[in-house]
Amino acid sequence: MSDVQDFIRETVTGNPVVLFMKGTAQFPQCGFSGRAIQILKASGVTKLVTVNVLEDDEVRQGVKQYANWPTIPQLYVAGEFLGGSDIIAEMFESGELKSVLEEAGALQA
Repeated sequence: MSDVQDFIRETVTGNPVVLFMKGTAQFPQCGFSGRAIQILKASGVTKLVTVNVLEDDEVRQGVKQYANWPTIPQLYVAGEFLGGSDIIAEMFESGELKSVLEEAGALQA
């Protein structure tokens, strides 16, 4: 297991909500990452950790291997991979995202 995989595993298991994205929450560098951030904010997430994959190519490639998912952004809640921006949007619209985030204790009380 590489250092990058260790870093990814520790990040996703050590935080309630983690979004691996292009850019930052304040300055997303792609439309899909921006959409994911907007949805998470609309859901009321307070405990969000973002990882900018553009700062580290090893993390950018490593996270794709970690989840066996080819695209960024990637959302993890309570250590579990949920999906990319389309899946996040579908879960948001169905109300499923809010329940998953509530269970993880990641929403405003």
